[in-house]
Amino acid sequence: MIKGVNRQVVEITETQCEYFERVLFFIKPEYSSVSEGDLKERATAIAESAGMPPATRLKKNRIRLMLNMGAAACAGAAISSGIFIVASFI
Repeated sequence: MIKGVNRQVVEITETQCEYFERVLFFIKPEYSSVSEGDLKERATAIAESAGMPPATRLKKNRIRLMLNMGAAACAGAAISSGIFIVASFI
């Protein structure tokens, strides 16, 4: 959601990247007098240089999630078996 009515925005719809559909740039108030063509040219250059997110970071997050879920499953199994053993002696 965009709040405020005095914001100047440049929207780039041709990002040339399969990950992003469009990019929005919010112009600082002190640069609102710059021509629209210059702003759009600069925004397009920035959008094209952004590229895609690094694959290694995505893989690390996926591996970390799998390890956390496996550790949680093992801890749950250990606690359940401990409760079962204690309850069987009572």
